[in-house]
Amino acid sequence: MGSRFIATCVLAACSIIGNAQPNDAAQKEYELQKDISFINQKQAKDDREVVGVAEFKCQQNSPYTNLVTEKVVEVLKNSNRFFVVDRTNMDKINAEMEHQKREEFIGKDVAEQGNSIAAQKMIIGTITKIMVYRMKNPDGSVRGYKAGVAFEMQMQDVATRDITQATSFEGKQTKECVSAQAAVQMCMDAMENDIAEYFRTTFPLKAKVMRIAAMKNGIAESIMIKAGAKHGVKVGNRFKVESIEMLDGEELPTEIGTVVVTKLTGETFSECKVERKFGQEILDKFNAGSKMYCTLIIEKK
Repeated sequence: MGSRFIATCVLAACSIIGNAQPNDAAQKEYELQKDISFINQKQAKDDREVVGVAEFKCQQNSPYTNLVTEKVVEVLKNSNRFFVVDRTNMDKINAEMEHQKREEFIGKDVAEQGNSIAAQKMIIGTITKIMVYRMKNPDGSVRGYKAGVAFEMQMQDVATRDITQATSFEGKQTKECVSAQAAVQMCMDAMENDIAEYFRTTFPLKAKVMRIAAMKNGIAESIMIKAGAKHGVKVGNRFKVESIEMLDGEELPTEIGTVVVTKLTGETFSECKVERKFGQEILDKFNAGSKMYCTLIIEKK
């Protein structure tokens, strides 16, 4: 690293916890949701997928592990695609559950009870490395800090316990910063785009079909979906349209066809052109009151 400075490494060697951690996170969430203080997501009037973020695990103590979890929460929230609930401090959450059982809390706005909404998926992570380097001057005085961070992340379904394959993220050494915390934060900021891309490609945007926007010759020509600029939708994006049938309490999707975004309407809606060969079926399903959703087709960058 050069002769002008001595690098003193403060290393939290955080080895992978193993398969027990994902199951443990989902089980804790499952047990938490048995509490009577939990409210149904429909009461929140928000049809986005509810995602909880568990505190990222690290075998050895480090004062900077929370910066990793906080960055993941930030990226999730900024995507505007998920209803994010904080599960990083279970002691505080349990105390809040008890507080919300009190009579004076009944009737409070759902926005004040965000952590009481049941998570459908849990983000779980293992920090494998947090390294902080003290950068020294020739006289031995500290002039700044650099850092390196590595972690793995998975998403687990609370109900089924199904879990995605672990994906690794690593931030290289940063520029010199005035503090160790700033160096770790800079390292996490450098990984923000990679984390956002992980959520974009692993969990494609899903949008509800709201109405038939236009018809031609008695068939659907365009539809309006509940996803727009705030969700990262762009003109030219393609979506796969599916109708949803309920069988024995389970959703059974049937693919209909594809549509293409032609216009962004406000922040949360888009108009999509329907291929003529799918127009009649989409119109029939919509008029019959069938649920229809559009899933973003991921184009590789």
